[in-house]
Amino acid sequence: FFLFKNKMAFRQAFKVAAPVAGRVASRSIATTQKLQAHSQSYVGVAAVGIAITSASLVLSSPAEAEAKVDVAAIKAAIIKTIEDEDARRDDGTSIAPTFIRLAWHCAGTFSKADGSGGSNGCRMRYGPEAGWGANAGLSTPRSFLDSLAKKFPGVSSADIYTYAGAVAVETMGGPEVPFTFGRTDLTDGTTSPPDGRLPNADMGGDVATAQHLRDIFYRMGFNDRDIVALSGAHAVGRCHEDASGYWGPWTRAEATFSNEYFRLLKEEKWTKKTKKHESGGCPWKGPDQYESEDGTLMMLPSDVVLVKDPAFNAWVEKYKDDEELFFKDFATAFGKLLALGCAQKSALAKDNSVGGGLINSIKGLVGL
Repeated sequence: FFLFKNKMAFRQAFKVAAPVAGRVASRSIATTQKLQAHSQSYVGVAAVGIAITSASLVLSSPAEAEAKVDVAAIKAAIIKTIEDEDARRDDGTSIAPTFIRLAWHCAGTFSKADGSGGSNGCRMRYGPEAGWGANAGLSTPRSFLDSLAKKFPGVSSADIYTYAGAVAVETMGGPEVPFTFGRTDLTDGTTSPPDGRLPNADMGGDVATAQHLRDIFYRMGFNDRDIVALSGAHAVGRCHEDASGYWGPWTRAEATFSNEYFRLLKEEKWTKKTKKHESGGCPWKGPDQYESEDGTLMMLPSDVVLVKDPAFNAWVEKYKDDEELFFKDFATAFGKLLALGCAQKSALAKDNSVGGGLINSIKGLVGL
């Protein structure tokens, strides 16, 4: 117990299934050490507005740098919010995966064709975006983060919403996600893009669903490798019937970020769900989804198609066998996702697909 200085990390390690628990324990200790290191002071370079931390590179204009955003304090507040809510639940679930989903949906409306959508503006707070079917269930994380944002009046809600997703990944034992502050907030949703830019779980067939994933992600500037890496976020969290119509967790360690999602995709036998999960075995009347042999885990049609499509499956195989590679690729792709729609950060977002030029982009910003 005393090895775990992070309360959430201890609860995760205690509750997860045996095949994953050993990895979780060691990763939780490492994560705690990284979080402590992140609280150290920042090295500023005022001329170009750059602050280098142990966990990320924070880029801003000189004026924004002068505002002295206390990133460590914001991060600590997000972690405390997660830990307090998870302690209140005390059932092995976590609010952290929902923070990831919120950040994802804030940014995932971007279109590279015209630059519309994306995380800048925080239009998620208003209609029509707040009421989209794809955003069902996100009022809860919004309320948590709206309360937290009041403690940091110099930081936009757009930054708080997206940074919470990055912090949630790391807090659950995942990789550090590159993050840039400097988003601004709009006062209404009049510039929201049209509904339909977020991915659907099922388009009625494997070929159509695979094409839909490519249409959605290619529109934002991602490739097949990115699609599979970002799908790995389904290692955490679960679906809720009252929100999406689907039910169940993807893994048995739903508050631990790992490559279990890919292992389960390949090693479990997935069949169409026919009965409800409650006792009595009533017929399942929800949308098509897949379940494990014991009925305790689920996969969406958009998950299963990753192993049916040869190009996607090649990356599923790699990530199943190499968690380090998955973490690296996920951090790069998720960092790019969170930056979409931020014109002042275009140099960071440009060519930052997995295997792309993050370092070269940073060098370009500082004239190297």
